Amino acid sequence: MKCIFCSIIQGDIPAYKIWEDAHFFVFLDIHPLQKGHTLLIPKNHTEEVFDLSNELYVNLFSTAQKLSKPLREAMGSKKIGLVIEGFGVAHAHIHLIPINNPHELDPNKAYNATEEELRDVQETIIKNINN
Repeated sequence: MKCIFCSIIQGDIPAYKIWEDAHFFVFLDIHPLQKGHTLLIPKNHTEEVFDLSNELYVNLFSTAQKLSKPLREAMGSKKIGLVIEGFGVAHAHIHLIPINNPHELDPNKAYNATEEELRDVQETIIKNINN
């Protein structure tokens, strides 16, 4: 079975892309815990974050750090929660989740975001990244 994240990277499945470079692809989670819930994934398929090369591992967290401020500002949140669990998709990824309290990281609070919400959030975050 083909990896859904690899299909997103290749453009076979549409996504609400926020940012990308040669190594990483960043897009909105369509089942967010909070508005602005973003996924940061390496472009090369690796099943677990801890299996990445040292260089890619460090760059993954540097990229998360770089994106955290514009994401926080775009969503007006106090913090960006970071979650790595790896059960939903067997492709290394980090969840960057705008939060105002720790209870907002509860996976039971995930919801189906509307296309309109996703487009609006995508536009807002991209504007903040480009400023």
